[in-house]
Formats: sequence, C-alpha cells, structure tokens
Amino acid sequence: MPFTAVPIVINNYYTDAVSSDSTIGFLIGEIRVFVVNEFLSMGITCKAIFFRRFSVVVGLSLVLLAGCSTDKKEFEDDGLNVTVTEPVERDFEQIEEEGVLRMITRYSSNTYFLHQGMEWGFEYELVNEFAKEHDLALEVIVVKPDENPYDLLNSGEGDVIAANYTITTVRQRYVDFTQPYNLVNQVIVFSDDIEDPPQKIEEIVQRNIPITVRSNSSYYHRLGDLKEAGYPLNVDLVPNEKDTESLLFDVSQGEYRATVADDNIFQASDNYMNGLVRGPVIADSDTIAWAVRKNADDLKQKMDDFLYKHFRLGEGDEEPKRSAFLNVLRRRYFERGPQIAEYYDSGSLPEGEGVISPYDDLFKRVADSAGIDWLMIAAMTAQETKFNPKSKSWAGAIGLMQVLPRYSEVPEVKMLYDEETNVREGVRIISEHLAHYSYMDSTNQWQFALAAYNAGQGHVADARRLAIDFNKNPNEWEAAADALIKLMDRQYYRNARYGFCRGIETVLYVQEIMNRYKTYQSILAMTDKETTGSGPGVLGIFN
Repeated sequence: MPFTAVPIVINNYYTDAVSSDSTIGFLIGEIRVFVVNEFLSMGITCKAIFFRRFSVVVGLSLVLLAGCSTDKKEFEDDGLNVTVTEPVERDFEQIEEEGVLRMITRYSSNTYFLHQGMEWGFEYELVNEFAKEHDLALEVIVVKPDENPYDLLNSGEGDVIAANYTITTVRQRYVDFTQPYNLVNQVIVFSDDIEDPPQKIEEIVQRNIPITVRSNSSYYHRLGDLKEAGYPLNVDLVPNEKDTESLLFDVSQGEYRATVADDNIFQASDNYMNGLVRGPVIADSDTIAWAVRKNADDLKQKMDDFLYKHFRLGEGDEEPKRSAFLNVLRRRYFERGPQIAEYYDSGSLPEGEGVISPYDDLFKRVADSAGIDWLMIAAMTAQETKFNPKSKSWAGAIGLMQVLPRYSEVPEVKMLYDEETNVREGVRIISEHLAHYSYMDSTNQWQFALAAYNAGQGHVADARRLAIDFNKNPNEWEAAADALIKLMDRQYYRNARYGFCRGIETVLYVQEIMNRYKTYQSILAMTDKETTGSGPGVLGIFN
C-alpha cells in the first residue's frame, strides 16, 4: 500500500525515503536502514531504523530505534542562538568587486592564531590559498565571546565560516556547506585521573561518568542521539564560549572527567597536553566543511571547485585522496610543527613575547608616548617586515618598520637596525602623516597616512587631485584608492606631478594593514576576557 515520506535521521542528516513497497532497504556509508511499512497500519507515519556502526564499540552490534511522528524531528532549542536567519545578498560577484574575502573563524591552534606576530592556522592557510587563486585579499574576522558566527555570516560581516565545522542538519537550517575537506571521528576523551578508562559506551553509562560539552557543538547533538538510542549518558553542559581546545585542557588538568573531540584535534592536543586518555569513538566519518550563506551559490561553487582539487572522498573503504598541499597542512597543524609547539607551550616563548608579536611592549611604550594606537604599529610592522629587525628592502628601507635613511633623523644608518630606534623613527614618521590628515575622520586619516607612509605624500596628493577631476571627494579613501590605481595608467600619470605610481601595491598595503588591525583588536579583546588558567590559546575550535 502507498505511504508518504518517512523522515530518517542518519548521522545528523535527514533523509526522506518514499516507497510503495512493503519494505525498502538502502545503504548509506556504514548504516543500513530498513523502513517497515507494516507500522503504517496504525494510520500514522512510523519508522524503524536498524543501523550498525562498525567502529563504535557499544557491546551490541545492532541497535533498534523506533518512533512514531507526523513531522520531521525538530529541536526545541538547537543551541546555536542564531538571530539573523535571512542572509544578505552578497555573492562572489560582490566579493570580487570589493577585492576582499572575509573569513569568520575562532582563535585556536587549528583554525587561526599568531606565532611571533604572523598569522598561522590550518583553516587560515587553506582559505588564504583560495583567496590567492582568485586575486582576493583575505580579512580574518575572529569571533568574539559575545558574537555568533552564523549571525556574522548572514548579516554580511563575513563571507565564509572556516572553523573546523562538522556538517549537521541543525546547522544546515541557517547556512549552506561546501564540499567537505576532511573526515573525522568523534571520540570520548578522559582525564587520566579516571582509573581504567572505559572503552565502551555501556561502561561509561554504568559508571555514570559525566561528559562535558557545549550545547552549540556537534558533540552535544551526537550525545543526544545516543541517549535517544537507549544510552542514558550523563551530559554536563558548559557555556558556549568554552571551546573544544580549552575543554581538553581542563580535562587534562582534572577539572572535568571527560569531554568529546574530533580525533584530529585530540591527536594535536595530546602531543602537547599531558593527562588525556582516548576513549571510544561515538561517531565516525563526520564531514568537515566551510559554511556559506544559503544564497551565495556562486561562492559555494567556486569553493567546491577549489576544495575538490585538494580533497576527494574515496570509494567504499578507501582513504580520502588529499593533495600534497593539504597533506603539508595536516602535518603542520595536527602533528608536531614548531608553530604549534610554541602555541601550546607559552613557557618556550622568548622573554617579553606579547599576545600579538615579540615586540608588544616596545610598540606600546613608543606608541603611547606619541599618542597613537600601538596595535596599528604592530599591524604596520607585520606588513612591512613580518617583525624581522634585520630586514632591508631593494629600495634601501631598513629595519622593523622599513625606515628610509633619507627620511630618518638618526645620525648613522646602522642605528636603524636597532629595534627601538627603528620603531621610534617609524612612529615619528607615521605621526607626521597623521598630523597632515588630522582634519579627516579617524578611519580616513589612518588610511591616507598609511598610503603616504608607503608611497609618499606626493603620490597621494596626485591621487587626490585626480579624484577631484572625476568629481569624487578627495577626503574619502575609496576615491583616492581608485585614483591611485589609475596612476598606473599612462593617460593619467603623464599629467601627474609625481608621475607613475604602483598604486595597486599601496591600496593593498592599506587594506591589509586595516584588516590585520581589526583582527588584532579582536584577539586583544578576547585576551582581556580570558580567565587565568584556562589553557592554551584564547578561544578555539567550535566543532
């Protein structure tokens, strides 16, 4: 007899099976589902699901889940706390026009972090590779404790969430996902304070070991699935601001008895945290992907094409196929790379190492005396030399902030290799540029000052005059930036007082410093909220 679609929950996905046969069976991965329509004689939609998870040690090889419902299962509270559900209209065309891709992520050893002042992270490097392929600058938006990544995405503040996210049905209510770029298993992780840590779900239930997770994690929903399957697990919830990495640290310190983590994250953490013991797998082959707005079809397609070059699922039991680039990233961030070692071991950092760079104290001292923001000096120095005090450019610019000797007031050129002398000279020069544009609002003031620091005030003046020729406001950086790019064209620079200007370099210079400055602000804001002893990093992986 005919019947309607039966909703079936498989590994956090909904599948609608429609059939007029008495029994249908289909295989998805390692899960075999049989829908038995004899239950329909009751006059309502019922389902019986038998599944076998070969890698999960649960004692029973077959588990029967049976239930009756008239609608698809919905969570009363999905734990994501999303307030912006209608995405703005911003697809790849708008991103390309602006020239900036905005990546939303967390500050962690896996996703994005600073090492000696420079940007690192598996997600950061992978997204940056995509951005470079499409000639886009990458702006990193680090999610603050009081912010929601889904709201940032759908409001247009960012364009992609790259934070080691598992694809789940709950998340798919608000966002779309790209093709996956990793497969992971969810594992229980115990404190080594637990005697004879159990390796079966039944033993965890029998011993009533509390498992501590966040309600907005995929782990919470997986534990909920197990509870519905008949395993009355003791689940302990912590605030959603708590991330996987810091939970693992707390477990290693004995503050919690157990938590859940993806196996690759556990592997990376176990290299540098003592006191962790791996337990049973509770979900295998979860797919990890980037999240984009539901209406960003072109962006999703381009990201799918990019990721397909680097990651392809194998057939059957075959291992996924990964590109050489992706394998390098996996070794760097999930095995033992020097950046990760120093991220976890703050005691190994040089004396005076700051949150942002090795020169935080110096930047603060010099910038404060000049009355300017030290974070902007840090962002400039990262752009100029990646904090290398011995750097010298082809044009003769020297030291941390690439000071040109002809603009310096120090008596000997070699003095510019001294870190403090160089920073004082750099701060003096940028302060003079800021004073020159003091009648502007602070954002435009900094943008014009940075452009002058990079290209010289003469070229900036040419660009402003050209902006006037096009009936644009010469006091708006956007108009001046467009004019700077025009000064690479002979029909414009031949009439300019200072001639040809490699304007695109200056525009990108300003853009990247301003983007990095905002990222530094977010990181610093989170360190101010970080509780003492909360472990490595600031805020980390939200799976």
